[in-house]
Amino acid sequence: MALTVTLVSADAEVWHGEASLVVAKTVEGEIGFMTGHEPVLAILAEGQVRITQTDGTKVVASAQDGFLSMEGSELTIVAGHAALQS
Repeated sequence: MALTVTLVSADAEVWHGEASLVVAKTVEGEIGFMTGHEPVLAILAEGQVRITQTDGTKVVASAQDGFLSMEGSELTIVAGHAALQS
């Protein structure tokens, strides 16, 4: 089973899809999420969100000023500003 990941900024959805691993930076430090992770609510710090999709391809986004929430197999990242990096 994969994680369902949604990354949104204040004005748009930046990325949505399934992933096997997501690493994000919080004010407590970096945290990684895989299927089965315990529920978490954390404050997002400025930095990268690294998403490994189920097919192994990587998506990298910058994000700042927001929070993330992990519940069941759903990870939601809400940022004041977020954008995909090339």
